[in-house]
Amino acid sequence: MIASLRGTVTSVSLTGAVIEVGGVGVSVLATPTTLASLRVGEETSLATELIVREDSLTLYGFADADERDCFRVLLGAKGVGAKLALAMLAVHTPDALRRAVAGQDVAALKRVPGLGPKGAQRVIIDVGDKLGPVTGAGAPLAPGGPEGPVTGGVQANPDVVAALVQLGWNEAAATQAVAAVEADAAEDDGAALTVPELLRASLRWLGGGRRG
Repeated sequence: MIASLRGTVTSVSLTGAVIEVGGVGVSVLATPTTLASLRVGEETSLATELIVREDSLTLYGFADADERDCFRVLLGAKGVGAKLALAMLAVHTPDALRRAVAGQDVAALKRVPGLGPKGAQRVIIDVGDKLGPVTGAGAPLAPGGPEGPVTGGVQANPDVVAALVQLGWNEAAATQAVAAVEADAAEDDGAALTVPELLRASLRWLGGGRRG
């Protein structure tokens, strides 16, 4: 098993990155939170989990061992595959997941695209206390965006919208989230967000607001 990876970041995309280790470029899939912390040309260290299938070997990278361990536990829940487990960690921090499961907060878990009421209940039952106790304050989800349509003529980044749709959100909700986040960033300091940062912020916006 490949438990960790240390090397130089050679590229970062919406869903993953390539880390050069000993002259070999290793592709890893990761959450927007992890990807937003990576910088091309800089060295990084990731906790990893290798998923072996009959027709593929997929390596998942995480900012720390805690996130990786939560991913492993989530995979033990019925109906939760790697894609859904990664989506859960994209929407919620490990501590937020611990609080949601411990508090049987179905509404919080349903914020994850692809996880309905029955699936959320199954996660609560199957995971139980396996995630362990809350380890810190945890980053709360950002407040939801406006109830009405986004105004101001902001053009939502199409690549980020496409990534959100791939994660399970519908196009209208994804477009509204990305446009809202871009508008907020422009109002705050005018600085443009990187693509991974924009994807991460849009997921937080969707997690705290209403799904379309």
